[in-house]
Amino acid sequence: MTFAERLKTIRRQTGMSQEKLAEKLGVSRQAVTKWETDAGIPDIGNIMAIAALFDISLDALFGKEKSQKTSSDYLFESVTELDIAEPKRYDMKLGGAKRLVLSGYDGEKLRVRLASDTIPTLQQDFKVRIDDIKRRIDVDVTRRNGKTEAEAKENVSIFVQIPSSYIGKLELAAAAETITVSALECDGIELDVKTSNILLEDVAGVVEINCNLDMDVVCRPLNGEIAINQVSACSKLHIPDTTCFTAAARGVGTGISYERNGKKAEPFGVSGADNRIELNGVKSELIICGYNEKDGM
Repeated sequence: MTFAERLKTIRRQTGMSQEKLAEKLGVSRQAVTKWETDAGIPDIGNIMAIAALFDISLDALFGKEKSQKTSSDYLFESVTELDIAEPKRYDMKLGGAKRLVLSGYDGEKLRVRLASDTIPTLQQDFKVRIDDIKRRIDVDVTRRNGKTEAEAKENVSIFVQIPSSYIGKLELAAAAETITVSALECDGIELDVKTSNILLEDVAGVVEINCNLDMDVVCRPLNGEIAINQVSACSKLHIPDTTCFTAAARGVGTGISYERNGKKAEPFGVSGADNRIELNGVKSELIICGYNEKDGM
């Protein structure tokens, strides 16, 4: 059963119309129709709201459709590697992609994998350049043969693996539909991105996100400090509801509010906690959303 079929079945079992579901989620009926006809999928915030509304786990809502493709699942692939022998600072400019996955692993090679189901000339059309400059590694992905960023965002996924033992500070610039950062612990991570969805999984340390789009950021868990820098944007930060943290809004016209289970809540931060959330910028809002870890967010 697909997500679309599952959502329609659950809605009908509860006797709820599409109009009523749309009203409760604060979306249009057309959006619900799109989800139930497999023409699209809700964003992270609406997914959580649907699960909370029907009192089911995310695993039950998605089933096996929740899992995403790995780089080996694609028809076409291009791999570029470099041996790493000491801690390095990484500066990555990856351009546009449909999906970006950045992870640490137990190895000694930096691996950059480009993957696509629709571009057989992937190796010729996209160039990965890795420069080892003293204690810094520069990674650049450039397009060739007339390929556009729009084509990259539609058809190319990027998977980057960094040796866990050799990670210093990391700076990354990219534009992608979804960005996942996992299994990383380093001096600091700065993401200069254009994206609507970020997943931080088993990431420890200081993470700084620069993005002027409305975002859903999921932390599994929050372990350290996260700073979100935005101008004229409203984003949601999803953290386990048992997280101890402090939060602060800085800048001009910024504010932080709170939600639990898709509903407005009183602030649930803890003064003096080691974990820290910070919103910086101009005319921006951050909604900190607590989720139940058993739901598998």
